[in-house]
Amino acid sequence: MDGQKILITGCAGQIALPMTRYFARTNEVWGLARFSQPGSRRQVEEAGAIPHAADLASGELNGLPDDFDYVIHMAAFMAGGSDFDYALAQNAEATGLLMAHCRNARGFLHAATAASYKNNPDHTHPYAEGDPLGDSEQPYSETYAVSKLAAEAVARTLCRLYELPTVIGRINVAYGRNGGLPAILLAMMMNNMPVMLKDSEPNVFAPVHEDDMCAHAEAFLEAATVPAVVVNWGGDQNVSMEDMCRRMGELAGVTPDFQYAPVGTHSRAFDSTRRRAITGPCTVSWEDGIADMVAAYDAEQGARMIARLMGEV
Repeated sequence: MDGQKILITGCAGQIALPMTRYFARTNEVWGLARFSQPGSRRQVEEAGAIPHAADLASGELNGLPDDFDYVIHMAAFMAGGSDFDYALAQNAEATGLLMAHCRNARGFLHAATAASYKNNPDHTHPYAEGDPLGDSEQPYSETYAVSKLAAEAVARTLCRLYELPTVIGRINVAYGRNGGLPAILLAMMMNNMPVMLKDSEPNVFAPVHEDDMCAHAEAFLEAATVPAVVVNWGGDQNVSMEDMCRRMGELAGVTPDFQYAPVGTHSRAFDSTRRRAITGPCTVSWEDGIADMVAAYDAEQGARMIARLMGEV
């Protein structure tokens, strides 16, 4: 993709910032966010994008252009509490307002979540796009799964209403040098904290590296259709968090202390058949991605992750 005008929302986030860098190399990229975190605007500028401050849920877009060729909607509300009205406004209504504003785009990528699937008691079950949906009761955010599933419905509707080619990507565990669940678990291990997991071993996921996500996003935009296509957005390999932590421990010289509880993030192995048909295979194996992440581990960044996890910031 070259010479296109692209909008990326949530552009200072864990996944979207590397994506902003990737597309800004050869395209005019606008990065939309609230920029509430210190230094976030500067990060987006350094990534090569044009920062634009706006609150999507309010509908006040502050003069945002409407002539984008492509839109990558990565912004999401994920927080504690039980204010479902607020979560629906932030995740579902905001999606509709954005799609209405950018209705003339050639492709729209909506970042959804694997949390939209109804939990299967088999931890090794590979979820496919046609599997039952439901509230997976994410412990970190009571409102997240429900409001993100509502956002999918909004995206599907606006896709048809405006004939806006759309892909809905249900993200599994995304990770890399810019963070993600494995990075949080590594920080816990490096700070002598137990690794808290759900129920019992194995806790299986389909981790996808940020480098692959950038390439996938480009392929998704080129494959967008009306009606919208829904696709599992994960890696090619299903692997347990236990095995990932053991590998991180070997590389970092620490031993993971696994502790299990009935409440936690449920396993999400993926059937990647549909995604591979669009993007081809991933280029980063989980083993190589984890090795790169461990090599880049920064103690100060790890401490900040732990502080956020403990609600200290």
